Amino acid sequence: MKIRIGIGIGPRAHDDTTFADVVDTCEKLGVDSLWLPDTISADLPDPHVGMAFAAGRTTRLKLGTGVSVLPGRNPVAVAKELATLADLAPGRVLPAFGLQHARAFERPLFPIPGRRGAVFDESLMLLRRLLSETEVSFQGEYFRCEEITVRPRPARPLDIWLGGSGPAALRRVGRLADGWLAANVTAAEAASGRTAIEAAAREAGRAVDDDHYGLSLAVAFGDYPEALLRALRERAPETDPAALIPDGWAATRELIRAFVDGGISKFVIRPATPPANWAAFMDEFTQELMPLES
Repeated sequence: MKIRIGIGIGPRAHDDTTFADVVDTCEKLGVDSLWLPDTISADLPDPHVGMAFAAGRTTRLKLGTGVSVLPGRNPVAVAKELATLADLAPGRVLPAFGLQHARAFERPLFPIPGRRGAVFDESLMLLRRLLSETEVSFQGEYFRCEEITVRPRPARPLDIWLGGSGPAALRRVGRLADGWLAANVTAAEAASGRTAIEAAAREAGRAVDDDHYGLSLAVAFGDYPEALLRALRERAPETDPAALIPDGWAATRELIRAFVDGGISKFVIRPATPPANWAAFMDEFTQELMPLES
């Protein structure tokens, strides 16, 4: 497996570092990829706008969404945005989608026309067709279009990754996606999740590439943020937080190796709290984690 480790942009540092500074430093240091979350109220760029900005400042840095919520957005408009990004930055656009926003108070901002899971499935099917077919006619329960061609056309269909770790989410990855970007799972849960995805893919008559299993991993440096601990307790009250959020670089390396043993090879590393200095965080990232890449 090819191990690749990128950076997930998080809350602003306690200094004057700008998003442009982070982008430029990632490019300069040779970081594999930079990932942007989808959150309305945080002081962070919109993921697609941020990806476009970063693409214009770089030539090799890959750019991903970690993750962008698809239900509540028009899949035709999203297909146009992604096709444009792929044309501007060939081979560097990594879209990953999720079912709903992590922050409950943001979910009502994106009304959906039916059951969230069903809308997600239909959105994904239409999005994939628009990014891979010359002319698309689609008659679904929630979305319809006649003889639509999205231009500019991507040179090759984009790989669509999905988040989520519940049984329905894992089946969806196997049926409809090209990759999996998990979060807040243990190494054992990630390994069993990969097994479930492979089974769902076989049942659907398809396969997910061996290198397309990833993890978004928050890293703490000292005390865990109380809000994050509370969210983890609600999800997995009996799980040791250290199995989900390593404390420091040495623990992060050890946990990455455990995930690799379970078949995970793509990683998005993000600070659990705003770093005192983003440039220092990225310098340490290159020294501590990039040597693990293969």
